[in-house]
Amino acid sequence: MSDFTKPIEDIASELKDYVDVRVDDIRLRAVRGLTITVSKLLSLILILGVTTSLLLALSFGLTLLLGSWIGSYGGAAMIVAGLLAVILVILFIVKDKPFRGTFVKLFIKLFFDEKEELPVDPES
Repeated sequence: MSDFTKPIEDIASELKDYVDVRVDDIRLRAVRGLTITVSKLLSLILILGVTTSLLLALSFGLTLLLGSWIGSYGGAAMIVAGLLAVILVILFIVKDKPFRGTFVKLFIKLFFDEKEELPVDPES
């Protein structure tokens, strides 16, 4: 009688192994996607921090330069603030066009890229 149920037990064992491999594959893909996303996010934060510092230094330098030319540092600060306000308005108007397509393509590439094969064993 045990010979009769042996193929069913083998199928159940192979099905369990298959499910375990699929779960490991999903976990590895999730970890890969999250790792890449966090890496990109941290890079973006670093770039934004450096860019902000650069813009602050340039604004301060431009304020001092304009202040010495026009004789009023307060007036120069207003001119620089106005320039930055114009840039902000332009970025606010076109915010969806340059960024939305870029981020959609990035996330599609990160989560649905099937070109790379992932190992089943995370230690290999």
